[in-house]
Amino acid sequence: MTLPDRVLVYGVTGSGKSTAALAIGERTGHPVTLVDELSWLPGWVPVAEDRQRELFGEIVAGERWLLDSSYGIWLDLVLPRTQLVVGLDYPRWVSLARLVRRTVSGAITKEPRCNGNVETWRKVFDRSSIIRWHFQSFSRKRARMRAWAASPDGPEVLLFRRPRELEAWIATLGE
Repeated sequence: MTLPDRVLVYGVTGSGKSTAALAIGERTGHPVTLVDELSWLPGWVPVAEDRQRELFGEIVAGERWLLDSSYGIWLDLVLPRTQLVVGLDYPRWVSLARLVRRTVSGAITKEPRCNGNVETWRKVFDRSSIIRWHFQSFSRKRARMRAWAASPDGPEVLLFRRPRELEAWIATLGE
């Protein structure tokens, strides 16, 4: 299967967007942008919203790209240019289990995430915890994907309900 030039991988927190984007990019040669790399500075300091809009506006102005997410503050720049949304619409238990496993593992191993940032036990349990964010954003992100898929307007949307489905699809790319 040949992939369109401008692809957005979208899903709830913990669904595996970055892993999926990297696998798709490897199969197709699409340049992959890992969103967190441009959204977080060292020390988990967020990049200013206007700077994020500028950075992602430049990326999506290009003719060929693959993003592993789109934050709401610049989704309006991305979606009109997107030709395909790869939606990871997994059950909550799948994404939550992945997120907890990754977060706890990161707090133990101190393996760097983006820009050298590491998970800490304090971060796991504080008000800005990524696990807490999963619960706050799950329904909204899932509804957004499903609305895109149901709409005749906008880009094509492929919704994957199970990781196995996504893996099988990725295996067809670049053939």
